[in-house]
Amino acid sequence: MTHDDLWSVTEPAAAEVVVSEQVVHDPTPVGGVRVVRRRRWPRRLLLVLGGLLVLALGYYGVTLWQVRSTGHLDQARPVDAIVVMGAAQYDGTPSPQLAARLDHVVELWNQGLAPVVVTTGGNRPGDRFTEAEASANYLVERGVPAEAILQENQGSSSYESLVGVRDLLADRGVDRVLLVSDPFHMLRTRLISEELGLQAYVSPAQLGSDSWSREMKEAAGIALGRIIGFRRLTDITG
Repeated sequence: MTHDDLWSVTEPAAAEVVVSEQVVHDPTPVGGVRVVRRRRWPRRLLLVLGGLLVLALGYYGVTLWQVRSTGHLDQARPVDAIVVMGAAQYDGTPSPQLAARLDHVVELWNQGLAPVVVTTGGNRPGDRFTEAEASANYLVERGVPAEAILQENQGSSSYESLVGVRDLLADRGVDRVLLVSDPFHMLRTRLISEELGLQAYVSPAQLGSDSWSREMKEAAGIALGRIIGFRRLTDITG
């Protein structure tokens, strides 16, 4: 057998081995040539998730800034009614937090900004007084006429209380309100009022220093409430 004969025998075998190796290493060869396919979807998924995270953090940051800035905003002006949000009371005596709100209401009342004050808040099991009743008594003792006070005494949340306020004022054909609460609570109270169809302004009561933890919690709730609605948020959080 000549040298050429040896080459003719061994060359196909070598080619066969190469092709066989390519097939083993690439289960889906194209034309017998190994194809390397890079998986790009993990990188794309990470980019999408990263973008969503940046947007979420930006949205939350803007909301937190709005909570803080609204808490420093006083829009006191003539309105149809001053509405004070309820807080804890102890057997008819307002807590320091509620008393600070009510003292601010007295200041606004003495400025002649509204003919009516609406107190809000129900009671807990075992309480003899509602928050609205304790607030009304406190205001009367400080010179606000009893006949100028309306009581919304059924609400167990800000949303429920403001629904009651809306209904009370609708019977009188009015809807412009000046809301009084703590600074960190002002944005949510205004947004709920606007969701219910009230024309709302804010005048925060000042008590102590601002609380970043409360503002951050408020911002989280508001951020979600703007997406799903504050009524649904109240149903979820209670």
